Amino acid sequence: IPDRDILDNSSINSDRNKGKLKYPLINRKGRKNQSITPEKTKELELDQATEGNDLNGLEEEQDRSKAENTLDYFSTIPVYRNIFESEAEEEIVFPAAPNFILPSLSLLKPIVKGKNLRQNQDIKDNIQVLEETLENFGVKAKVVDVQQGPAITRYEIHPAPGIKVSKIINLADDISLSMAAEHVRIEAPIPGKSAIGIEVPNREISAVHLREVLENDEFQGSTSRLSVAFGKDIAGRTVVGDLAKMPHLLIAGATGMGKSVCLNSLIASILFKSSPHEVKLLMIDPKMVELTTYNGIPHLITPVVTSPKKAAIALRWAVSQMEKRYEKFAASGAKDIIRYNKAKLRDKQTEEVLPYLVIIIDELADLMMIAPADVEDAICRLAQMARAAGIHLVIATQRPSVDVITGLIKANIPSRIAFAVSSQTDSRTILDTGGAEKLVGRGDMLYLPVGFAKPVRVQGAFISDDEVDQLVNFLKQQEQPKFIEGVTAGESKPAEEPEEEEELFPDAVRLFIETGQASISLLQRRFRIGYTRAARLIDLMEKRGIVGPFEGSKPREVLLTIEQFENRYGKF
Repeated sequence: IPDRDILDNSSINSDRNKGKLKYPLINRKGRKNQSITPEKTKELELDQATEGNDLNGLEEEQDRSKAENTLDYFSTIPVYRNIFESEAEEEIVFPAAPNFILPSLSLLKPIVKGKNLRQNQDIKDNIQVLEETLENFGVKAKVVDVQQGPAITRYEIHPAPGIKVSKIINLADDISLSMAAEHVRIEAPIPGKSAIGIEVPNREISAVHLREVLENDEFQGSTSRLSVAFGKDIAGRTVVGDLAKMPHLLIAGATGMGKSVCLNSLIASILFKSSPHEVKLLMIDPKMVELTTYNGIPHLITPVVTSPKKAAIALRWAVSQMEKRYEKFAASGAKDIIRYNKAKLRDKQTEEVLPYLVIIIDELADLMMIAPADVEDAICRLAQMARAAGIHLVIATQRPSVDVITGLIKANIPSRIAFAVSSQTDSRTILDTGGAEKLVGRGDMLYLPVGFAKPVRVQGAFISDDEVDQLVNFLKQQEQPKFIEGVTAGESKPAEEPEEEEELFPDAVRLFIETGQASISLLQRRFRIGYTRAARLIDLMEKRGIVGPFEGSKPREVLLTIEQFENRYGKF
């Protein structure tokens, strides 16, 4: 139900004259009146008058508040308003860091905006062409509104009664042809509106600078240490997210479409908002070129991990940290990191306060090629359980295929961003819906936050390499990083061999030495075991140098005699 402050005053007054309001009215004391009769209205006005405010005064104050404060973009859509509202906004309180100064936005380049005098004329021409094209195909529709964004202009059309929505959707290619535009995308219907949106790329794309988004009241007014700036939507409104509520994010798209810039903007947003004792970062970059720029900043718990094998160890370390945090929560009777930290601050135990931990993986595909089982297990465990422990994942990949973004990973990471991809199949792999194949690149993305039925089109915020370098140099001068030992130390745990395989191992070796050849089928026949178990025994013998390597259809060669085996492993 829409709040009172987004309703038109005239409609409220007309409903009051009829003796009943359509929507609930919430007074200053928080009482909700589901159905207000004239008698109750009088009581309410009297109640508010005793506080020095009449009903009209309350309406004026609400209007002023609406004008002064920038509303969250998603909360302006009545259909989805309640998804993002929480009953009580809780903020983590951290002890003050007297020696650390947060970076200033002056480190980023000042915003220079150019004027596009041709844009308004293009919009008028496109409206005429669009209406004529639809009419030529027997669709009567009128353009009722135009939303002009940095890269895309959305024409909102209202079809005449009796016109099927599917008929307009099927005309996407014809509309693209008549408007001389590529990648025309149709959103039918627009969430919260009785209109169909036809999104046409602008002839000139206006860049959205990160500084412009960070200076917005919505980002500045956010109390979360994990606020991230994404960019601007089609209507030119700022889109800001909170990683703590997502609680994990998957970013995917083809090479060169803006994925790395988005990752840099996300990291910079966190660095501008939080100090090292509030947020810690674990960065994994198998490509060795994107995230290594951040080496040396005080927020890191270990140098940027570039080895896929060490990355698997680091993820396993993160799982162990999550388990340790939950043990601490259980011991102190806290449900999550917010309540735990507040309890420690009340008890003056500031050294026990836990920071957020954000794990950023730049290329998931490389990790899945080297150690798919270990990486997938660790990511799934973290995605399922780590939110309450204050551990959050940001995973990026340029290969959105099902062997990289597996069903388990996708099911546990509800918030996703898709940049331009080559096919609708890739779009469905990321978002479970098509649309990303119609994006125009250069930061154009579809953002699907948790709880949303449809993705939102956003022009991503841009931060240059020089600006990243300035930010990193400023942070390096502030404080030295305090690395945690053991994050990437040690080797991967070998898979434990089942006891029954150890019991069969000596008998299997004796069989191979006696017969002079080794094969899986021989083990299956003699010991009546399955293929998987027999293959594991063969692999174990090859690792220990008892049998030779695989040679196609030929049996493996037995490399040891009984005497050599007894000398090496003892009698059996």
